[in-house]
Amino acid sequence: MKKKMWSLLLIGILALSTILTACGGNGESKDGKKEITVWAMGEEGKKLKEMTSKFEEENKDISVKIQAIPWGNAHDKLLTAVASGNGPDVLQLGTTWVPEFADAGALLDLTPYLEDYPEFKPENYFEGSVTSMKYDDKVIGVPWYIDTRVLYYRTDLLKEVGYDKAPATWDELKDAAGKLNDRGEDVYGLDIDRNDQITPFIFAWQNGYEFEGKDNMNFDSPEFKQAIEYYTDFFKEGISPTTEGIDIVQAFKDGVKPMFFSGPWMINIINDQAPDLKDKWAVAVMPKKETNTSSMGGSNLSVFHNSENVDESLKFISYMNKVDTQMEWLDISNTLPSRVDAWEEPKLKEDPMLSVFGKQLEDTKASPQIKEFEVIAQEFLSTIEKVTVGGADVDKELEKFNKKANEIVEE
Repeated sequence: MKKKMWSLLLIGILALSTILTACGGNGESKDGKKEITVWAMGEEGKKLKEMTSKFEEENKDISVKIQAIPWGNAHDKLLTAVASGNGPDVLQLGTTWVPEFADAGALLDLTPYLEDYPEFKPENYFEGSVTSMKYDDKVIGVPWYIDTRVLYYRTDLLKEVGYDKAPATWDELKDAAGKLNDRGEDVYGLDIDRNDQITPFIFAWQNGYEFEGKDNMNFDSPEFKQAIEYYTDFFKEGISPTTEGIDIVQAFKDGVKPMFFSGPWMINIINDQAPDLKDKWAVAVMPKKETNTSSMGGSNLSVFHNSENVDESLKFISYMNKVDTQMEWLDISNTLPSRVDAWEEPKLKEDPMLSVFGKQLEDTKASPQIKEFEVIAQEFLSTIEKVTVGGADVDKELEKFNKKANEIVEE
């Protein structure tokens, strides 16, 4: 906690110095081409190099240098870049990191370039993504790839307890999970990852909760409280495990955890690690209360605020966000395209699994766009653990949490 707050303080103290500091690199390669440096995270960083050759063929005067950064090191490396001013030209940011670095002034305002680069226009993207594009009414990033959460379920096991299709409402989800849980000892109905900070917010959004902003941290509203009571009841009633136990894929295969929430990456993992489950599982949009809202995640591409190669950087981001490029990137990286038009392509529209994600993307929300959200979310996980594991009172713990959240944004 203290380390995180110190990181935020460091940004505030040193952001001004970046204006006076030379930007990262001289922007020119040995062959006289303009060279842009791209920082990309995780597996995407390793695979992105496969995409650069075609861009360089179309832009003979530009070369691209990709630096792959492990996700575990990425946040600290970005903080250092902000403090020193020696950052990349283009950087990948997870959507929950956008407010922090936008607030520090690290991201170039792209608003003046929207007419010249139509790929950047918000209307190209799902509503949940558009939220993560903006900060203080400025466009500071473009959605590159996206993900959302849906329900994974064993079709055969659900059928055994009377469900020919996935539960479509909160009531059905609780009923189906309860019946699956009653099959015997050491089995559950629904696996909820207690370390996933966004799942409780998904339930809250489905119950009509709207985050009102830093001036009114309304985590004690009736809509939020009711959603968290629903969430915690799964654990209190033993329907969802309070310990991690066996690997989720193995548990899914064995029928120990026949339903869970996850993103698109799990499709290939299940197909690869549990081929015997073929035709015994499916995915469905989230069960509905007031709505069936899910989360909008993924990564955006931004330009570092003091890049000397702005035009070249914009061309690269524009290229990466063309529909054809995004479909090629889907084949390479197995990540979902951010462009709405891409979801009309047969590869996505006609796929029985991926098309469900396309449907879910129509009703998504991004995490609250405040720089303190990561700190608040971790505090929230600690709060919920006191309820799900420690048996604490939900109302009392949420009251304490709301007070703590207000203190965090006021620091």
